[in-house]
Amino acid sequence: MTAVNTNNTTNNTNNSSSSSGAGSAASASISQADFLKLLTAQLQAQDPTNPMDNSQFVAQLAQFSQLQATQDLDTNLQSLSSNINTSMQTSQVINSSSLLDRNVLVPSTNMTLTSGTPAGGAVNFTAAGTATVTISDAAGNPIRHITVSNTSAGLTQFSWDGKDDNGNAVSPGSYAISASTGSGSSSSLDTYVSGKVSGVGFGGDSVGTYLQVTGVGGVPLSQVAQIL
Repeated sequence: MTAVNTNNTTNNTNNSSSSSGAGSAASASISQADFLKLLTAQLQAQDPTNPMDNSQFVAQLAQFSQLQATQDLDTNLQSLSSNINTSMQTSQVINSSSLLDRNVLVPSTNMTLTSGTPAGGAVNFTAAGTATVTISDAAGNPIRHITVSNTSAGLTQFSWDGKDDNGNAVSPGSYAISASTGSGSSSSLDTYVSGKVSGVGFGGDSVGTYLQVTGVGGVPLSQVAQIL
């Protein structure tokens, strides 16, 4: 913008300093009304014997109008993006409702045993081989070992009949599970458990759509490994 001509005004030094400070603030955030005020001040302060070229004012107005249009477009695009995201989230929740009452495999290190029903799970093999699934009680004592084999990398399911290594039925409840191909932490494999989907919801931007899985709790949809 062309600077205001103050050569023929009666403004004193303090007023000039004040105008400079106001100009700095306006440059940070200037509205259309602010721009018109500055333009009016510029017209009032110009030298009447040497008025500024009208084409300069027209050019300034055109530039400001273009800037305002760009800002409006940016605001509208942000609003459109927000609406699209909301619609996609709503659509994903609705589509996920088809998983209700279906069993899914989700990552977990705990398995819930209910009376009279075998508990299902899976081991994620990184290569072909044999792994041992260890089931431990609440005190951390191993009560059951299950051997699982796979001919290639990927998930391999197993089922626990609710008995310990001696064939005795154990009490329903929550048990810790782990899997390994040998000794040492480097041989540990990821474990999954099977559970029925009892609910679907949206957990915010950081979680997204989640499933309420019986015996496990809320699990982000993105963590579902298999639909059984």
